[in-house]
Amino acid sequence: MGMGDEEYGDWEALVGAALLGTERRQGSPEALLDAAAVQTVRRRAGLRPAEAGPRPEPAPVDPRPAPPVAARRRLAQLLAGRAGAGSGGGRRGAAPDLTELLPQWLAAAGRHGYRSPAALVPALLDAARARTDLRPQALALAGARGMWLARLNPDWRFALRGGVGGAGQLPDVTDRAGVERLWQEGLFAERVALLGAVRAHEAAAAPRLLATTWATERAEDRLMFLDSLRVGLSEGDEPFLEAALGDRSRNVRATAAELLSALPGSALAGRMAERAVACVGPEGVIPPAECDAGMLRDGVVKRPPAGRGERAWWLGQLVEAAPLSCWRERFGGMGPAELVALPVAEGEVWREELHAAWCRAAVRQRDAEWSRALLGPASAPPAAGPGTASLAERAKLLETLPDAERADWVAEFIRAHGLSEAFQLLGVCVVPWAGALGRAVVDALEAAREAGSYPWSFSGVMGLAERCLDPAEAGRLEALTAGAEDPPDASPGAAAYWAEAFQRLVATLRLREAMLSELSPP
Repeated sequence: MGMGDEEYGDWEALVGAALLGTERRQGSPEALLDAAAVQTVRRRAGLRPAEAGPRPEPAPVDPRPAPPVAARRRLAQLLAGRAGAGSGGGRRGAAPDLTELLPQWLAAAGRHGYRSPAALVPALLDAARARTDLRPQALALAGARGMWLARLNPDWRFALRGGVGGAGQLPDVTDRAGVERLWQEGLFAERVALLGAVRAHEAAAAPRLLATTWATERAEDRLMFLDSLRVGLSEGDEPFLEAALGDRSRNVRATAAELLSALPGSALAGRMAERAVACVGPEGVIPPAECDAGMLRDGVVKRPPAGRGERAWWLGQLVEAAPLSCWRERFGGMGPAELVALPVAEGEVWREELHAAWCRAAVRQRDAEWSRALLGPASAPPAAGPGTASLAERAKLLETLPDAERADWVAEFIRAHGLSEAFQLLGVCVVPWAGALGRAVVDALEAAREAGSYPWSFSGVMGLAERCLDPAEAGRLEALTAGAEDPPDASPGAAAYWAEAFQRLVATLRLREAMLSELSPP
């Protein structure tokens, strides 16, 4: 026993001396610390070992291949860059933004069918926890090991409801007993993944599987399961969806009605067509006088939002849910372009209501012919568009067009109107932007710089270009990375900002090119 231990006795005396101060007790600070060290060793040595807890079951085997070594290093770099992001505002500098490249790496790795390197699964789950936009791809890459870890850490429990299961967890869809067991007993995320796999194998099997437990599912789960039927939606889903129109949840009923209206041959679409053509025809527009029980059951919402009249609100919902094919017969064989150009006798208000509803119907029914008519020529001023001047609605209409046609339309829009109004339209174009669209974006950025435009107003488009331009455009952009003097009447420092932004754009395109190369299988 040391001198300090004799002076201070047990642990409680040590704590009292530390709190009161050694000057009020005989002894020195050194003696107090010596005694504390001795007592600490004694306390630890005297502990009896506790019984070990149950060892967790091993993680399921994930049969997917790991990415190549260079790609694994790149993922570690991107995840580390994510953790260090968000240091504040100000200029972004010329270095690529690793935070924005992580989604592209995950998407490319998913296309190749890779799994996450085991050591990076925790960082991947942390990234998915911080950014909901990363979750589908990050959790798919984490796979079975990620779900296994999520059960052991409360911080990652979100994955158990939002995950996609991962390879190696789902039974073969032809294994009826295995499918039924997981559907009855699995976690929500596993059941979502299973439903998707069953749907991909045999579309009609998904509603049959849903029907086995539908009555006992929670309302929010019924809604998400029902929403998953959008993929592969067909006439075979109609009986299940028609029954869901009587669901006790209003959101479920509304989603069932929306899905049925996307099937032009469904009974609901036929009922909506009868109501819509009774309101709209060559003689004019007469909105419904009431919202009856049949309309309510078919998904019409009775109470309008603030500022909307009831009858206009009901009319829009009827037209939106009616099959677009019904209008050709109603108007004597006229096609979409002729119908959209028709004047409306009751004035501009009804015309706007009708065109807005037709836009929603074209998007819901994925009707490219109607979308073209409502979009009109890209070179026309947006305010003079035949169907809609809204850029948000135009973006949705564009998504119904084939990829190449969509890109050509947006390229023409940019050449005619510049980039300032094109941000939403660019967001629906297939990545990478190549050909005419890539050239239009680069040319518009160069023109904006030469015109001395306020550079910060293009930061959003520049950021989008970093993520979406074809890396092959880097060569054309090299000449724009050099600094220059500010043009007359330009904002002070504009030339330096533009040069820096183009340097970052080129560096990001080069990095994206390297990323994709690293992910290619040997």
